[in-house]
Amino acid sequence: MINISLPDGSVRSFDHPVTGAAIAAAIGAGLAKAALAIKVNGELRDLARPVDSDAKVAIVTAKDPEGLELLRHDAAHVLAQAVQELYPGTQITFGPATESGFYYDFARAEPFTPEDFEKIEKRMAEIVDRDLPIEREVWDRAQLKTYFLEHGETFKAEWSDELPADEEITVYRQGTWLDMCRGPHLPSTGKLGKAFKLMKVSGAYWRGDAKNAQLQRVYGTVFFDRKQLDAYLTQLEEAERRDHRKIGKEMGLFHQQEEAAGMVFWHPKGWALWRVLEDYLRHRLDEDGYQEVKTPQLVDRRLWEASGHWEKFRENMYLSENEEGLRAFMDNQGQRIFALKPMNCPCHVQIFNQGLKSYRDLPLRLAEFGSCHRFEPSGALHGIMRVRNFTQDDAHVFCTEAQIKDEGVKFCELLRRVYRDMGFDDFFVKFSDRPPVRAGSDEVWDQAENALKEASLAAGLDYQLNPGEGAFYGPKLEFVLRDAIGRDWQCGTFQVDFVVPGRLGAHYVAEDSARKTPVMLHRAIFGSFERFIGILIEHYVGRFPLWMAPTQAVVCTIVSDADSYAHEVVAALTAAGLRVEFDRRNEKINYKVREHSLAKTPILIAVGKRDVEGRTVAIRRLGSEKQESLALDEAVHRLSEEARPPR
Repeated sequence: MINISLPDGSVRSFDHPVTGAAIAAAIGAGLAKAALAIKVNGELRDLARPVDSDAKVAIVTAKDPEGLELLRHDAAHVLAQAVQELYPGTQITFGPATESGFYYDFARAEPFTPEDFEKIEKRMAEIVDRDLPIEREVWDRAQLKTYFLEHGETFKAEWSDELPADEEITVYRQGTWLDMCRGPHLPSTGKLGKAFKLMKVSGAYWRGDAKNAQLQRVYGTVFFDRKQLDAYLTQLEEAERRDHRKIGKEMGLFHQQEEAAGMVFWHPKGWALWRVLEDYLRHRLDEDGYQEVKTPQLVDRRLWEASGHWEKFRENMYLSENEEGLRAFMDNQGQRIFALKPMNCPCHVQIFNQGLKSYRDLPLRLAEFGSCHRFEPSGALHGIMRVRNFTQDDAHVFCTEAQIKDEGVKFCELLRRVYRDMGFDDFFVKFSDRPPVRAGSDEVWDQAENALKEASLAAGLDYQLNPGEGAFYGPKLEFVLRDAIGRDWQCGTFQVDFVVPGRLGAHYVAEDSARKTPVMLHRAIFGSFERFIGILIEHYVGRFPLWMAPTQAVVCTIVSDADSYAHEVVAALTAAGLRVEFDRRNEKINYKVREHSLAKTPILIAVGKRDVEGRTVAIRRLGSEKQESLALDEAVHRLSEEARPPR
């Protein structure tokens, strides 16, 4: 007998190996119709694969996250089949699911154009209508290579040579078309539905290497129904309207140029926004018992080797050599290489290591607005959201194992307060556990993961598992914000590290006088200032809350006779702490109002002849046609109160 344990705790018994489809049918006709795949002891499998021993089984449907990933993977295969039917001689390479859809890389002499998309989508819909069974087959390596060579698939043939010798090679067939793939897949092409759309085409390289053949990457997206697809396309249109690069240029916040690719030139208004956020966060950190530090930009490679970052992170680091190091290299004494820091944690351990620490000194919270450099591929750069030079709102808490829970709760309270003040009430949490390549023993990882779970429970966090995505030194929580149009942004992190402090010789004197290694908690709230500012720009469409706005008010004269009084208004508002501009150009007031409204200035203050006589001002708020006339003193008091940062 084969016993199948289901998620509700019930057990179904079968006297022979049983497929996922048969298990779903045994539970109910409705589930059998909705079933897309199964999870067997946590492993995702095709519905047609038999289960031949006792197992825990869950039926995957469109309601499960895995269901959407399956749909997207299948869409890539149907796209590839459609392209090869329409354009004979096109070679296939790889086609995975992505976070927002799917893509497939093709080798074809003629370039694809967006005009081809309608024809390809029509053929994809025909393949869906054929409802072709998607069948898994196990092939011999030689058989697979011979097949691909005979069919002119040189890229696939090359890849088949590089698969591990002990790996089972699987092929998925739909009709006469097939692809080498690990799977799993939907039962048939009909399950894909027709809520898909091809989005764009771009260049790519075979196996991601610029030295290899250039390919064409066709991107698409797909959902389970047309309503979901339409909502996504509407979101994309709204995202384009909110693009931080366009708004940043319109508001004069920053610019980027090729001479410093992946880096940001902050203009006065953009830097004013940065300083407001930094001052706000510094105040919160001071309240929470952090001590601010500053560490060097350029550090000898030996520190990165000791910490483990050189081995794990070397390819993303910027290196520098000096004359002394070059001479040592020429004399065969070993080359002295420095690296721009990609993160701050090893440097914070160096500060902890200065002077003997006692258990009474713990927890010790060190914070830094640390400028870091990481080499990102040029294709991955995206405005100020993905850059090569960024500033982390980084901090490290050195504590005992017993203090992890309390520090976790304390950090989560701080993070909630900051996100709420920034205008984000909605976020969720991912728990990322041990990655395949990591430092430290399994026992240490068990210890760290259990401690983080306990802290999460104490902080009242509901989290979803993100298997294998922890840092090389420890598990982490990832805090994901949801913006005004429903997009998710991973920003904050909280990581438990039992590894790096020991590698760098950190210790403290415990209560029993023994020397012990502290636990290091890595944590950030914004993540990086650049990226967080980009998120804020798109979340607010540049219309920031008054306390955050780079320019909070513009004083505009209606007649030149009001210039002298307008100077007084500007001086009074500036003295009260507001960020104010003075517009006394010889332009009509309606022109000035329109221009400053486009620049997203929250408060427009008009000063005319009557205002001079009555010592008043006329206030107009962004997005409103109404004006409010106030005495100058009252206006200054009211606006200064409104513009006060959250405390």
